[in-house]
Amino acid sequence: MPHQEQMMVHGNLCAPGPPNNAGYNSNPVPIIIQTESRDKWSKKMDFLLSVIGFAVDLGNVWRFPYICYQNGGGAFLIPYVLMAVFGGVPLFYMELALGQFHRTGAISIWKHICPIFKGIGFAICIIALYVSFYYNTIIAWALFYFYSSFSSTLPWTNCNNEWNTENCTNYFGKNNVTWTNYSRSPAEEFYMRNVLAVHESSGLGHVGYIRWQLLLCLFLIFTIVYFSLWKGVKTSGKVVWVTATLPYVVLLILMIRGATLPGAWKGVVFYLNPKWEKLQETSVWVDAAAQIFFSLGPGFGVLLALSSYNPFNNNCYRDAIVTSLVNCLTSFVSGFVIFTVLGYMAEQRNVNVEDVARDKGPSLLFITYPEAIANMVGSTFFAIIFFVMMITLGLDSTFGGLEAIITAVMDEYPDTLSHRRELFVLGLVVVCFLGSLSTLTNGGAYVVKLLEEFGVGSSIIAIVFLEATAVSWFYGINRFSNDIKSMLGYTPGLFWKVCWVAISPAFLAYIIISSLMNPQLLTLFDYEFPDWSITVGYIIGASSFIWIPIYMVYKLVWTPGSLKQVRHACESLVDSKCGSYTMSAL
Repeated sequence: MPHQEQMMVHGNLCAPGPPNNAGYNSNPVPIIIQTESRDKWSKKMDFLLSVIGFAVDLGNVWRFPYICYQNGGGAFLIPYVLMAVFGGVPLFYMELALGQFHRTGAISIWKHICPIFKGIGFAICIIALYVSFYYNTIIAWALFYFYSSFSSTLPWTNCNNEWNTENCTNYFGKNNVTWTNYSRSPAEEFYMRNVLAVHESSGLGHVGYIRWQLLLCLFLIFTIVYFSLWKGVKTSGKVVWVTATLPYVVLLILMIRGATLPGAWKGVVFYLNPKWEKLQETSVWVDAAAQIFFSLGPGFGVLLALSSYNPFNNNCYRDAIVTSLVNCLTSFVSGFVIFTVLGYMAEQRNVNVEDVARDKGPSLLFITYPEAIANMVGSTFFAIIFFVMMITLGLDSTFGGLEAIITAVMDEYPDTLSHRRELFVLGLVVVCFLGSLSTLTNGGAYVVKLLEEFGVGSSIIAIVFLEATAVSWFYGINRFSNDIKSMLGYTPGLFWKVCWVAISPAFLAYIIISSLMNPQLLTLFDYEFPDWSITVGYIIGASSFIWIPIYMVYKLVWTPGSLKQVRHACESLVDSKCGSYTMSAL
């Protein structure tokens, strides 16, 4: 990748703003033009599908429906929409605009905003690595299921398999069955004993051996990832035409099939029935804020990276609105896909929907839904397309997460890596593959849970809080608004400015404080994580965030002078060349 200096008009880092445009201040504004040396999207839809594919992931299918019914059903849509409008979407728009204007990744962008916060970029890359260590293992599980689905009788249909135990009980048997606390469905035993083999691990202290079947699945996943990313956005932009659109075709098919099942209406009513009293509970609003944040995905460096390959005058405002709406609507529609099937299962078992809706997280995708599919007419077909959907949803998010690292590092070290993208991507994929090996063991599910909770969790929310603060208060909201005007031709309205300066940071602070005040006991299946593992988790979380203060200290120590030390450490690249420095807000 070229140096940012090569992207400026006449080689200058700054140029005076338009002299007669109202709304511009006297601060120099960097003028960045499209160059042939930096990759760019072949089509606008390549970019939109990449952003949608990243934002719409496995969490949209299982997390939103579960959180929605748990927090008041239809009533939950009120805090969810409010948190989206005042928190999630403004942050989403901010990152798209920053990436498009400065046209660089999550590390180098800080020399244009506020250099002292450059550690944020390094922290984002480390978090993206942690995500790649566990997220692709979940895709590997889906690939294992996909392979197992090519059978006239799905292997999780009955209890006649070598991995089944005497506790295996088929809900859907013709004869009445007695269900006890020790009973396990065929789908549960297939997932627990054949896919994960978690019964061979006593916990994190003894995770056991690597499952060669999962190792092969993960290798195939990373092979697909490599050949999708190795040539840049020109190749990944084509792959997403399949991986980002196919899930919607499958969701439509599954929703139609679910609607025709007996008892489906019970699930829909249970999903949407509003419980207004729930709105008085603080946890409902916290869950709404966290759900919209992790669903849209600001702070992971992906939006910065993907938008940096856009034309300078691309309408990033419209992109932010469209992709946010698609993401939220997908989450809502996924609820119908899930709960029509849960209603069907409740009808078949002659129990309440809430009795079959207790599973959450991956268990909903790997136990509950497959069990329902196994007892449908045409079960093999529906199983195949369901797990194809899961694989493609996961791959899109992986494409975005690794592209964030690739763009950030290559923009930071262009002289070394600009002509070695294929080799760098190969090295990155190998590192991710090796880092995932512990998640492929008998106790790998426990490692996945630990990384998911502590590798991302509060760290990424705190990082986005600092990012929003740095842009709004150090770089200056007026300057940022002027940047957007130079791209779009108009200045963001007061609503967006107020959100960026006050509401969105408060939204993030609310999530952080609430999570710290109400720590949850970490469990998975019947396993309670020991205290030492929680300590390890905090160390993992701190290992990414710690780079922010480390770089701040480094920047202050190595900046020459005394009185000007803090000023130069906070000045953007444009300020240092042009001699201007502002920390304007509204």
